[in-house]
Amino acid sequence: MKIPEKYRRRLMGLIPVERIKAWTISRPPKSLLQELLSYEGLTPTLSDILDSMGIAGAIPGSILKPVIPGKKIAGPAVTLKYLPERLTPAQSFHERAKAKLADRDAYALTEPGDVVVIDGGGRGEISSMGGLSTLMAKKYGLAGNIVDCGVRDVGEMIKLDFPVWSRGITPITGKFRLEALEVNGPVVCGWVQVIPGDLVVADDSGVVIVPQNFIGVVVKQAIEVFQRENRLMEAIEEGSSIDEIKKILDPKKW
Repeated sequence: MKIPEKYRRRLMGLIPVERIKAWTISRPPKSLLQELLSYEGLTPTLSDILDSMGIAGAIPGSILKPVIPGKKIAGPAVTLKYLPERLTPAQSFHERAKAKLADRDAYALTEPGDVVVIDGGGRGEISSMGGLSTLMAKKYGLAGNIVDCGVRDVGEMIKLDFPVWSRGITPITGKFRLEALEVNGPVVCGWVQVIPGDLVVADDSGVVIVPQNFIGVVVKQAIEVFQRENRLMEAIEEGSSIDEIKKILDPKKW
């Protein structure tokens, strides 16, 4: 498989090149994402919209918790899928085996503002991301990472002010416990399917995955909801009458 020159200079050879399923992904306009991020209550509103469309895309914050509370991100997904290693860590150390973590090669395929989604099978007790990985992600300009397994070195994440949502916090390395299956293929995160190029939105309430072909319509609806709710809050704070408030949004829809 021929490696595009742009990525040849960035890859570290951590995963066989044939396991990279796509070199590029579709990305929504950054101006659209910046407008979306200007509002509060992102994931609850997006979750409601996806519900109305019959799309399963929301992951509670109790399952994937923010390492740094108060952060919110929105960006296209670059994906990385792991499987459990067959050898035990002790045997791998004994044989001086090569570690099979590939986060930095996933980062090599990103553009600033992307979100790397790591499928670690929901194993919160095993880390697939630590301090050095966080530094690399920050240097590549990622919006943040969504990690469906554990992370460690959270002090470094906080120091670098890098947004991460994870299944758990642990000191236990994924080295010799996880093997990278593929980059930029379909993954599962919090029981939600994620395809490269899907829109990932995360805040303190959780994570929402918007399928790529619905991004435009979902974001448009969300912005309309935010604008209407802002008018409603202003009316309530100003002491408007119940009749005036009802004209903005029927209380049955709150």
